[in-house]
Amino acid sequence: MRSNPISSSIDFDKDGIQHGFLTLPYSRNDSAYGSVMIPITQFKRGDGPTALITGANHGDEYEGPIALFNFVGRTDISDIHGRIIVIPAINYPAFTVGSRVSPIDNVNLNRTFPGRPNGTVTEVIADYLIQTLVPLADFVLDIHSGGKTLDFLPFAGCHRLEDKELERRTEAATDAFQAPYKVMMFDIDAENMFDTQVENMGKVFVTTELGGGGTTTPQTVGIAKRGVDNFLIHCGIMDGVVSGKKEGSIALDMPDPSCYIFCQHPGLIEPCVSLGDTVVVGDLMAKIHSTDRTSSVAPIEYKATHSGIVIARQVPSIAKMGDCLYVIGEIVEV
Repeated sequence: MRSNPISSSIDFDKDGIQHGFLTLPYSRNDSAYGSVMIPITQFKRGDGPTALITGANHGDEYEGPIALFNFVGRTDISDIHGRIIVIPAINYPAFTVGSRVSPIDNVNLNRTFPGRPNGTVTEVIADYLIQTLVPLADFVLDIHSGGKTLDFLPFAGCHRLEDKELERRTEAATDAFQAPYKVMMFDIDAENMFDTQVENMGKVFVTTELGGGGTTTPQTVGIAKRGVDNFLIHCGIMDGVVSGKKEGSIALDMPDPSCYIFCQHPGLIEPCVSLGDTVVVGDLMAKIHSTDRTSSVAPIEYKATHSGIVIARQVPSIAKMGDCLYVIGEIVEV
């Protein structure tokens, strides 16, 4: 089997602070002997567990990169027991142009796992993560937000797993992140996601959705920064006490596909609910107006297919066929 062409300037066995690059040779029209260079940092102090923390799996999601570029600026690791591998922008080609998918091969990193060592640039990055970095890790945190097309209530998320002990440990790490909301997620296309591959390898995996619209707020960045610290403290890698709201996160569930509302009529969205609103089945969520002519035809109404809280909405006000208009999370009674 062909080996992955990415090389790391980081010595993963060496103690101390290391800043460097994952370097992928990429010969292209403007650079015959060029490379894709992905910034990476490692903090290692003695024995202990390993955490892998990544941002910008999609290049238009910024809370992760901001929190992690801040985190890697630390110069004191006396409070660390183990190893922390940080990649603020794992999909670096997409991150540099603010795109969900890579501008090089138009591939969505988070739908191409486990990747291929002899594939496109994005497939090679995915393969390196799965074959080299994830095996080093005990805990993985992949920080997402909604990008340019979705906006979310800020939540940390995990999944139902066949391995119930791993599910229990994963849910505990998700709780520890201390986002305002915690969601047991149902993904509609999970097979080739980073989440699924890491979970299948027996690792504790936590993900997030921390806002969206292709931008950030001081609040969502603050949640990400605090969450990274809380995650590492919970994993036993960093000293400290998990901090957040005294009452903890609000627990939500996404039990099945009825939590998603998809557009079947292209046009102009008139929203009728907001993020955080409580809805019941049949409540009016949005109207879609036809924009190709004026007429007496009434707009198409979209109604709630599940009861709960609105946890995500589409950001662009012009909808296309197949766009996700809303996501609803079911409130979990504690």
